[in-house]
Amino acid sequence: MNITKDKTKQEHSTTDILAYSNAYFADVVASQFISFLLFTFYFTIVGLNINWITLGFILRSLWDLINNPLLGALSDRTKSKWGRRKPYIIVGIIPTSIILIFLWIPPAGPEITIFIYFLIMIFLFEFFFNMYSLNTMALFPEMYQNLEERARANNIIQIIGIIALIFAYLAPSFFIPNYTDSKYAVNYIYAGIFMAIIVGISGGIFIKFGIKERLEYLKDSEKAPPIISSIKISLNNKAFRKNLVAYFTIYYVFGILPVITPLYGRFVLHIENSFILSLLLGVSFISAALFTVFWRYISLKFGVKNGMIIALISFIITLVPFMFINDIIGAFIAYIFVGLGISGAMFFRIIAASAIIDEDELITGIRREGAYMGSLILMNRLTIIAVFLSISFVFNIIGWTVFNPKLATEETILGLRSLMFIFPAVVLLIGVLSMLKFPINKERYEQIKNEIDRIHQEKRGNI
Repeated sequence: MNITKDKTKQEHSTTDILAYSNAYFADVVASQFISFLLFTFYFTIVGLNINWITLGFILRSLWDLINNPLLGALSDRTKSKWGRRKPYIIVGIIPTSIILIFLWIPPAGPEITIFIYFLIMIFLFEFFFNMYSLNTMALFPEMYQNLEERARANNIIQIIGIIALIFAYLAPSFFIPNYTDSKYAVNYIYAGIFMAIIVGISGGIFIKFGIKERLEYLKDSEKAPPIISSIKISLNNKAFRKNLVAYFTIYYVFGILPVITPLYGRFVLHIENSFILSLLLGVSFISAALFTVFWRYISLKFGVKNGMIIALISFIITLVPFMFINDIIGAFIAYIFVGLGISGAMFFRIIAASAIIDEDELITGIRREGAYMGSLILMNRLTIIAVFLSISFVFNIIGWTVFNPKLATEETILGLRSLMFIFPAVVLLIGVLSMLKFPINKERYEQIKNEIDRIHQEKRGNI
């Protein structure tokens, strides 16, 4: 593959990329800590009915339907002496850290009281976390501007992200001995305090050293279309629509695997120790880190479109063992194996989004990372509806709407297995079919980048 050589290739040192990676570390720790344990806490510790929890997550996603695209388009139109993204990143990170503590302190009382508290907390978390997250993501395609530079930066960022995932899954186990035992309710608060501190520190390092907005885009806020028009332009982009479906399928699987693992581990694998359960998720991401270099090679050899298709198919194959394993040895093998699929999906989700944003710049004449990243994060949140509708559907069928370990049966085990393999595999197949129609192939990407490089050099020359 011919790699375009330009000034941007030399602009970012490894130190610069590591500074930016702190943004991703804070993002992943906050979001995955919530994804991993929020359902388990409210279902098994608090005792909230599965249908209340499902309703809460649906309303949370509908709330994101409003705030995500609006926050993204708003940041595209922002003009300040600190840039377009930095003000939102600063405002978002502190409340996000604080809410990571209060999520685990529900009031005593009837279910409706607990549900309302749960809803308020996740609404606040989503608003401030999205304000932080979508603006940090929007900086990636702006800062790293050709495929080689993006692959190099993404390689480092994904490794940092995988370390963050391992941390998010392992760290709580040092505070919470058993994730499904109500006597450890207060331990969730201790874990929340610790994670909030880590998120705040990582976000602070990024804000201080990692934000580098480009001078040539400072005037793009003046030319950015109105918010509603911006959303319409994004949805009219065929590449964006096809990738949106694939993005949905990836985040569906990323969402359902950690949520179900504590229950799958206890009732299918007969593991109650929280550290072992966290370690299983941890080894899957250690494995994913080892495969990152492989997926970089795939991206350079086959391009964004075919690389994503290969990654999604690999993901489906690596999920097969979860339908059959029943002991701790098989579990470690399965979780190591699934790292291949996780790594590929993580790698290509950002690379594909960056290619779409480049093409959009050719069409509109401006960079609209905020609008696109806001929509992608929205799709991430909408997967939560699908995840919890899937869980609620299965749990209602097997008669497990309220947690009771004594009601676990063979049907329970089959239901948990289906949530770990059948549901994710079907959804990922939809992603493969969508990416087959993704219009930015290897040749088209080279054409886009050559034209974008010319435009950027002209902009730099006019500064």
